[in-house]
Amino acid sequence: MIPIDRFFTHLDSFRHGGLFSGEGAVWAPLATLEASIKNLLAEAKMDGSLPEGLRFIGGESAGRRGLFVEQWIELDAPLSARGILIGAGTVLEPTAIIKSPAVIGEGCEVRQGAYFRGNVIVGDRCVIGHATEIKNSIVMDHTEAGHFNYIGDSILGSHVNLGAGSRLANLQFRTPDEMRSGNLLPIVLNIDGERVTTGLTKFGAVVGDYVEVGCNSVLCPGTLVGQKSWIYPNMTVPKSYYPPHTFFSPRKGNGKPRGS
Repeated sequence: MIPIDRFFTHLDSFRHGGLFSGEGAVWAPLATLEASIKNLLAEAKMDGSLPEGLRFIGGESAGRRGLFVEQWIELDAPLSARGILIGAGTVLEPTAIIKSPAVIGEGCEVRQGAYFRGNVIVGDRCVIGHATEIKNSIVMDHTEAGHFNYIGDSILGSHVNLGAGSRLANLQFRTPDEMRSGNLLPIVLNIDGERVTTGLTKFGAVVGDYVEVGCNSVLCPGTLVGQKSWIYPNMTVPKSYYPPHTFFSPRKGNGKPRGS
């Protein structure tokens, strides 16, 4: 299996780094993310109170409840209510929607029109920006998805930047039979000539620390990008494993070593 340090080198400082303490594949935390978040919320002890500018939406059942941001607010203290935990110093802008369960760190920006679809962990000092949608994903510290991004069933390391309009797609093409039945096949990767079944029917990307993703780029389902790689704007990155320092450019071709 690919060593985790080809992707992440700041797990000791990431407060949820324990999610990666097992010996499984780097994407393994996605399969148990919902249960992991519930454990975190149980430890936090929800108090149920909301400051002015936030209101509950949806019903009481899990997956159908959340928060709607009505006015600009900066949290003076941690918020813990209805399966949502948000750290102090985080700024919430009007019209953002946060569905539970979700854990958002300290000093983050959740900008206008952001949409958290549940099962999300975001670290400290991150940006989930305008019209950005995120679901069933882990985002580590100091990472920014500032404008029109989609993050589905993915893991982003620390100090990652997603350019405007970049997407981490999570649903592979289906046959007509699959579309009619609704049954999805697990995503299979080819890693060093070996077929590896992820066990995930929806799987976006694993993006390592310090990766730059250019505007309007698309990472196909099952893309693994090692740390300190660059993806130029308007690129489509096919599913595969790409080692650290990979350079994606239409002029130089995909997957070329970038150097340090």
